[in-house]
Amino acid sequence: MIQTEKEYNAIVERVEVLLQDNDNIENTNAKGYIELNLLSDLVADYEERTYPVKKPSLVEVIKMRMAEMGLNQKRLSELLGVSTSRVSEYLNGKSEPPLNVAREISRKLSIDASIVLGV
Repeated sequence: MIQTEKEYNAIVERVEVLLQDNDNIENTNAKGYIELNLLSDLVADYEERTYPVKKPSLVEVIKMRMAEMGLNQKRLSELLGVSTSRVSEYLNGKSEPPLNVAREISRKLSIDASIVLGV
């Protein structure tokens, strides 16, 4: 297990060297294949512990989906069947959508229900 940032940096450097030889990636009999896989697992474990990726908030996901779909607040309000001021409240974190609106957000924006419900 990697304990320090110094160890992490040294192992990442070694992984980069091992990655330069395609045999270490593709050939299970290659000299560096096992080393590369073991070190990569150690790096992944350290990164998960040290730099966890937080789940995006519903607001962040809605804004991203709006951008992807080319929606503005007015069009989103029409799509969800709520007022533009209500959509503004959702996007500013002033209120949370009720269950019926949350269901529409999930369906019409193709956002996973677990994100919409915060679970």
